[in-house]
Amino acid sequence: MNLTNPDYSRYALVQEMMQTIDVVRNFDSGQTKAIAQKIKSANRLLFTGEGSSRILPAKNAIRKSLKWGIDMALFTDGSRQSAQYDLSKFAVFCASNSGRTKEVVLLAKKLAAIGNNNRFALTANKDTLLEKECSETFVLNCGWEQAVAATKSVVEQALFYESILWHIKGLDKQDELKKLPGLIEQALTLEIPADIVDLVKKANTIYFAGYNDGVAEELTLKTNEITRRKSDFLEGTYAVHGIEEVMDKNDIVFVVDPIEDEIEKFQEVLVKGVGLTVVAIADRDTPFRTIKVPSAGEMNPYVFLCAGWNLLVEIGLATGINLDKPERARKVGNEFMG
Repeated sequence: MNLTNPDYSRYALVQEMMQTIDVVRNFDSGQTKAIAQKIKSANRLLFTGEGSSRILPAKNAIRKSLKWGIDMALFTDGSRQSAQYDLSKFAVFCASNSGRTKEVVLLAKKLAAIGNNNRFALTANKDTLLEKECSETFVLNCGWEQAVAATKSVVEQALFYESILWHIKGLDKQDELKKLPGLIEQALTLEIPADIVDLVKKANTIYFAGYNDGVAEELTLKTNEITRRKSDFLEGTYAVHGIEEVMDKNDIVFVVDPIEDEIEKFQEVLVKGVGLTVVAIADRDTPFRTIKVPSAGEMNPYVFLCAGWNLLVEIGLATGINLDKPERARKVGNEFMG
């Protein structure tokens, strides 16, 4: 992507992706210090929300909590399913950029009705319906997005949740955080090979595989919204456990940060067996065709996500669609009307 080129800069989506650099640069991890202690006391936390407000922010936090050995139970589910659980002893973060998402607002109302005071909101707007139903609300600094597909807000939400874990675990991530904006900029502006874009244009289905940390799954959602192409998320080794039966050689699989021990199986089943193309998004060379990004260590998921955005913008431009306005998808998927 290149904001000096009007082919890119005329889209709010591209502008908002590039604004992610400053969103990260200006992120204040200190804002979550007090709330981290409340959550630590509850010792169990549910992240809920719908779509992009939940996928990467929640799953990135859960994966890192498990890797860091944080002695606290973290879960995520959509708001309707979460409403069926006994959440009386949970701290619950309800995420909705608009603050008007019906499912999320109704869950917050239920938590209030049962007297759960550990109900918190994360939004991109002030004075919302969700704020009225929660004990405490945090408003993102990124501002409201004009494009239908959420981008910069996803990264700020993920950093917000992750920073809670930093305080709980006593981690100092400031040096890594300072380096992240520059690495994100590199990922957003790196050149995507034209032949990879051509392969995607010919594909019946675009698959994303990788860790269950929200990155590949979020890119799958963004593929639908941005490129209007069919896409599927293949968590872990799902890609080689049956779905190959319905794949064909024109499909393409993007593997985010491939696990070394799984590479051979992917080659055997997908490359040799199906005959399709596998492309890695990684911070290292792989046996696959690789979109290589700079290494950000434990901050890598943010860089991988931004490289994926870059790829999807190139695909969208190559197919001549309006990146800002999907034909059916809406900014607020299911708005609470009263």
